[in-house]
Amino acid sequence: MTGAAATRFRTRGGRYVAGPRLRLPAHRSSSAVLGGAYPFLATPPCDLGVPVGVEAFTGGLFCFDPWALYGAGELTNPNVLLAGVIGQGKSALAKSLALRSIAAGRAVYVPGDPKGEWAPVARAAGGTVVRLGPGLSTRLNPLDVAPGVDVHATRGRVLAAVAALTLRRELGAAEQGALDAALALTEEHDASPTIGSVVEALGAPDRAAAKADGLRVEDRVADGRDVTHGLRRLVRGDLAGLFDGRSTQNLDPHAPMVVLDLSGLGSDEDALALAMTCSAAWLEGALLATSAKRWVIYDEAWRLLRQVALVRRMQAQWKLSRAHGIANLMVLHRLSDLDAIGRQGSEARALAEGLLADCSTRVIYRQESDQLAGTATALGLTRAERDLLPLLPRGSGLWTMPARTHVVHHLLHPAELAVVDTDAAMREETDLGGGSR
Repeated sequence: MTGAAATRFRTRGGRYVAGPRLRLPAHRSSSAVLGGAYPFLATPPCDLGVPVGVEAFTGGLFCFDPWALYGAGELTNPNVLLAGVIGQGKSALAKSLALRSIAAGRAVYVPGDPKGEWAPVARAAGGTVVRLGPGLSTRLNPLDVAPGVDVHATRGRVLAAVAALTLRRELGAAEQGALDAALALTEEHDASPTIGSVVEALGAPDRAAAKADGLRVEDRVADGRDVTHGLRRLVRGDLAGLFDGRSTQNLDPHAPMVVLDLSGLGSDEDALALAMTCSAAWLEGALLATSAKRWVIYDEAWRLLRQVALVRRMQAQWKLSRAHGIANLMVLHRLSDLDAIGRQGSEARALAEGLLADCSTRVIYRQESDQLAGTATALGLTRAERDLLPLLPRGSGLWTMPARTHVVHHLLHPAELAVVDTDAAMREETDLGGGSR
């Protein structure tokens, strides 16, 4: 370089060194203006999937579809966590995302609706609502298993999970053996066994099978006595008539949406957990044989996290999400809901935290100030992301993915409001922002 251009640089030892420091006045501007002037400062647009709303910093359209983003390498798994305090719009987001995904060819399944809020959504989408509760005629057999899987092992896991819930503890080795033997005996006589028939087999085990295991019949009966009492609740206890016989509902695997309405069970947490375990097993058995990509939505998930056996079953489904084309959506109020399942460092807490780790997409609506530290730690948020949470207006959420972060204002179409916004009756004016909870 020669001439006047060379005078702009100084060299030392043949290498260029910095010239005089520039003295420019500070400049401030809005993020929208800076994003246009310096596009490398703005997050790339997320335009794969169904429309969700407007990206707050760029004003552009924000879209989302976990399968498309996974295929593009943006996500490591299709599972989603949605959290936010009551009244900020997370329920409306979940419901509108379900409706819009159905329009795009996806299916939606809600394996447990404790408050009965998803039934109108299913009806609006032309889906199916299965209502469960005392006095109703619907009966589901959780031992109905999809073809192509290990039938005996799958049924055994369902029975063990149900028994663990009723006993409020894990099964011992002897109890597992007694339950497995009872199931095998039942399957010899019936290709479609029920929980009722398994309970009968626990009380009258096969003598030859017990002898082959080096046990007397009396020993096998004793081994399974507590399990018998636990499963009895579904046969002659408060949940009798729901899961103790053959299924009365033939599910259309091509239905765009299926909701299991559990609002008839009231506020009984134990009954809800048992019903969720049984109904989810039945739903899997009825639907896993299909190849359609589908959302599985766990609303009010904070109520489920209190049951270790149910969390373990949810974790297994999370791990298999990619194999079955499933995107799980877990809806919480706040991350401190995890405290309900166990203390820090316990196996139960580790299971719940594993669910969070297996959610590539985290959508966080406004959090109270006392929740910020725990939320940031659990989700690995930056300081800027953490400080934003208590400032988010209603209907706006922080969307974090492995390589991108967006602040999105969810927009509802007026035609959706009556279906997805369960909080509309509490407000005098209707806006197009996020809806209920």
